[in-house]
Amino acid sequence: MPVVPLELRFLQSKNLIKVTVAIPTYNRADFLRQTLAGLVEQQFPRDHFEILVIDNNSTDHTRAVVGEFTAARPAPRYLREEKQGLDHARNRAIAEARGEIIVFGDDDILMKPDWLAQIAVPLLADPARLIGAVGGEVIPVFPDGLPEWVREWHSPLAFRLDLGPLDAKHSPMGANLAFPTWVFEKLGPFHTALDRAAGNYFSGGDSEMIRRVRAAGLEVWFAPAAAVQHQMPASRTTFRYAARHAFDSARSRVIDRAGQPGATGYLVSRFLGNFAKALGFTLLALLNAIVLRRDAAKKALVRAWRSCGYLYQIPRSMFGKV
Repeated sequence: MPVVPLELRFLQSKNLIKVTVAIPTYNRADFLRQTLAGLVEQQFPRDHFEILVIDNNSTDHTRAVVGEFTAARPAPRYLREEKQGLDHARNRAIAEARGEIIVFGDDDILMKPDWLAQIAVPLLADPARLIGAVGGEVIPVFPDGLPEWVREWHSPLAFRLDLGPLDAKHSPMGANLAFPTWVFEKLGPFHTALDRAAGNYFSGGDSEMIRRVRAAGLEVWFAPAAAVQHQMPASRTTFRYAARHAFDSARSRVIDRAGQPGATGYLVSRFLGNFAKALGFTLLALLNAIVLRRDAAKKALVRAWRSCGYLYQIPRSMFGKV
């Protein structure tokens, strides 16, 4: 008799927990179509998972793309969330989910047919409720090519080679992240002050939630077999995008840290350190530009702009401004 893989044994169980796959989206209809095509082909019992598409005020043909899958089983359920921001969309998914596990994915991911089974396994096998979150591998892919100067900033997570808990220094990405719904009942929803919305590249809602999970004494696991490809179009490999992302990522880190114990001393030291970094990287960029090393100059400027994000946000957070 052949050995039934662990994930398939759970799928055959009569006590299978229903899973919600939540895809927040904003004006990325053509990428969303590819993501939904992968989701409806998942090797998972049709009656035991649902797909939610949370449209965060898109102005493109997002709703029409969701409508293309009405004959699928399960057919994606379309929701429109008018509060702008990724974590508002995530929180809407939590409120609307019918599953006991919620898997959050980006609207531009590609996955193999066993992805959902692989990421659900640890939570399906956890009746003692020891695991608070499971992250899958995220592999960046570049359909329009990858400029050499940004290559070092884009690589798979590669936290571990096998399924298991993560060290505290590692946090999985929100592009491929699962939680049991009881975690949100216990710890509350995502923190919307760290929201990515139209006009900014804030991040940190997922890492802040992971920190809460760990503070509650729960484990965070990594499932390398639950891998997705994260599509990075040409618009995300430009200097403008890299600099703005670096600036806003620094701002969101400050906003997150400002709410934690001992924040004042930490923020003061970060301000002084990043003042020096901003000057140093700006000088390095200038020197590289003089000797016509354009790629090196752009990398140094992105790092300088990241430090500027800290310098901009630290005084605002310390004196009560957003």
